[in-house]
Amino acid sequence: MNNSNHLVNSDNVGYAAYLFEQDKNRGHLPGEGPYVAAFASSNLGDVSPNILGPHCINTGESCDNANSSCPIGGPEMCMASGPGQDMLESTQMIGHLLYERAKELYASASQEVTGSLASAHQWVNMSDVTVWLNSTHTVKTCKPALGYSFAAGTIDGVGGLNFSQGTMEEDPFWKMIRDQLLGIPSEEIKECHKPKPILLHTGELSKPHPWHPDIIDVQILTLGSLSIAAIPGEFTTMSGRRLREAVEAEFTSNGMKNMTVVISGLCNVYTHYITTYEEYQAQRYEAASTIYGPHTLSAYIQLFKVLAKAIATDTVGNLSSGPEPPYFKQLIIPLIPNIVDRAPIGTTFGDVLQPLKQIYRVGEVAEVTFVGANPKHSAENQTYSTFLTVEKYEATSETWQVVTNDASWETRPWWQWLNAGTVLSNDLGSRFSCRK
Repeated sequence: MNNSNHLVNSDNVGYAAYLFEQDKNRGHLPGEGPYVAAFASSNLGDVSPNILGPHCINTGESCDNANSSCPIGGPEMCMASGPGQDMLESTQMIGHLLYERAKELYASASQEVTGSLASAHQWVNMSDVTVWLNSTHTVKTCKPALGYSFAAGTIDGVGGLNFSQGTMEEDPFWKMIRDQLLGIPSEEIKECHKPKPILLHTGELSKPHPWHPDIIDVQILTLGSLSIAAIPGEFTTMSGRRLREAVEAEFTSNGMKNMTVVISGLCNVYTHYITTYEEYQAQRYEAASTIYGPHTLSAYIQLFKVLAKAIATDTVGNLSSGPEPPYFKQLIIPLIPNIVDRAPIGTTFGDVLQPLKQIYRVGEVAEVTFVGANPKHSAENQTYSTFLTVEKYEATSETWQVVTNDASWETRPWWQWLNAGTVLSNDLGSRFSCRK
C-alpha cells in the first residue's frame, strides 16, 4: 500500500497474517479469535513487493536508474508497481503468496526450539560510538542528520518538491530555506556525514524536543539455539546479512555453536534506515536516511557482538546498562484539536444519506453513506469493539448475525468532512462499502 492510500488497512504481510488467522480461527471475526499469526519485520530496508519495477507513469518507459528519474516529469513520475491492477489487488496477491508459503512451513516444521532463555540489553549513545575498523584505525558515528535523498522518497512512495535520489550536492534554494528556518549545520556534522549532503541536521535541533534520539537500544534474546537480534531501525538486505553472520560467528567463537540468528526489525526505538558503507556512498533514499553516518552498520555489528559474547560467556551481569535516554513528561501538543461533533444542518447522527439498494448481484459493491461522528473521538469508547459491522438476518432464528467487521478485508470505511450550508463545520459523513 503506497503513500496515496488514505485508508487504515494492512499491507501484504498484514493481509498474510489476516488470512492465516482466519484459517486458524474458524467461526471468529477478524481479530477476535485465540490464534495470533505474527508476520514480523526483519531486515526490510530495501525490500519491495512492487515486483514490476519502476516505470514512468506518464510514458511507460523504465526509470531504473541511479536517480529514479524520468526524462519527462523527473522523479515524481517514477513509480514501481506490483503484479495487480492496483495496490489493493497487488497487496492481496503478494499477501496470499506469503500466506501459502507460511502454511507450508508451518505444516513441515520438524525442529522444536528448546533450551534456556537469556537476554542482553544496553542503552548506547549512537551519535558517539568509536568503531574499530582494524587493530590500529578507528572511526566515529555522527550526530543524526538526514540527506537530500531522504526527501525524494522511494519508487514505492515518491516524495514531493522534486528531490531526486542519489543527490550528492546541496541545493542553494533548500540550503537557504534550511539555514533561515533551522540554522546552519556545524562543520563537524557536515564532515562526519560525507558524502551525504545534509538537508536536516536533526542532531543539532532540540526544540520543542530533540528531533532524533541519541540514546538507543541494542538487545539480543536467545531461546536455546535461536537468537533474536532486536534492531532499532530498518536494515537493508546486505546490512542484515552482515550483522547475522557477525553475531553467529561471535557465538561460535565463544562456545555457542550452531546458533540460528534472526533479525527483528523496528524494535524499541525507531532510527530510520541502516545501510552498508558501500550503499551509503550512493546516497539513495535509505542511505540518506541512515542518520548516524556512514559507519552506522559497523557500529551496530560491534555493539551486537558485545551482547552475543556476554550471553555466550554468561557475563551479562557485568555489562554496563549504558546512558539512559531522556524522559519527556510533556509531549508535543496534538496539531489537530478535539472539537465537539455537530451533525450537518437538518440532519441528526445516524441519518442515512445514501441508502443501500434492495438487491445486489454477486461481486457488486454495497455502499451506504450516513451521518457519523469523528472516529477519533471513539478511540477510548469501550462500548463497542468495532467501528462497523455487516450483519445477516437469519430467518430461522429471527436474529441478525455479524458476518464482517471493520477488520475484514471486504469492508472499507471512509470519513469525510461535510459542508453544512454556507458554514464549513467539523461535521462528518461516513461512507462504508462492502464486497462479498
